[in-house]
Amino acid sequence: MRIRGMRESVAAPAAYVAVAAVVAMAAAGSCTVRPADGTGPPHATARVDGTAAPDGKGGGGGGAGEEGEGEGDHQETTPSVPPPRSTPAAPAPRVLWSRGDRGRDVRELQSRLRQVAWLFDGPTGEYDGPTAEAVRGFQGKRGLPRTGATDSVTWARLLGMTREPGKWELYAFGGQPAAAPDARCMTGRVLCISKTSRTLRWMSDGETLLTVEVRFGSESTPTREGVFGVTFKSRHHVSTLYDTPMPYAMFFSGGQAVHYSSDFAARGYYGASHGCVNVRDEARIARLFAQVRTGDKVVVYW
Repeated sequence: MRIRGMRESVAAPAAYVAVAAVVAMAAAGSCTVRPADGTGPPHATARVDGTAAPDGKGGGGGGAGEEGEGEGDHQETTPSVPPPRSTPAAPAPRVLWSRGDRGRDVRELQSRLRQVAWLFDGPTGEYDGPTAEAVRGFQGKRGLPRTGATDSVTWARLLGMTREPGKWELYAFGGQPAAAPDARCMTGRVLCISKTSRTLRWMSDGETLLTVEVRFGSESTPTREGVFGVTFKSRHHVSTLYDTPMPYAMFFSGGQAVHYSSDFAARGYYGASHGCVNVRDEARIARLFAQVRTGDKVVVYW
């Protein structure tokens, strides 16, 4: 009995050692499990994962004979970051007007350039060399590209510095359309003069032969309105009242006459006459003077 007991006490520690070895191997990874006494065929390989997730699911892949569809096949990756997008270049300012353009908008541009003392001629309604040079100077002063063409950025800057020009600023040096002739101008030979459009039509039986821009007297010395006749002509007339030249003078009401004015040619509608009807185009009034005869009708109207 004593000897048998000793054998049992020896065998028991051996079994404990075998179990401890199994646990140790399981902790290290997979292991082949045999009976404690070392006899018999080995059992299936067992996989022990010491990295279980908090919910009890393993973090590794499925063992032999398993369908490897579990979360153990998932590998965590860093989310891809798209490359930064390049900011598209701002579109170039749109060109509104440039050299060679004509029209009312060009007149407004020229008038506004006059307001800020970048242009001293016109407005003419034609985007010519002086206009392009004035725009170039305006652009350079404000750090804009010196193109000489009026683009949307240049125009916005100019609008912010100027006011809306009036009609006679736009047509300060002529170019305005003529008004329709008065009914009293439709028969005979007539100098048909409109104060509304500031134009003179030379007409014969309702047909316009010649049109010129004209200027009138100021509020203190207004040009008289009505129907008159040419009383006399004087090619090299000089005013005895104002001591000023009145070339190509055609008198129609006392001392008031249609004549050429160098002041009108130089200053446009920024000035006024002393009551006469001024003409700024010397070549045209020379033609007119040659055709008009004493006694021809003169109509001045609004």
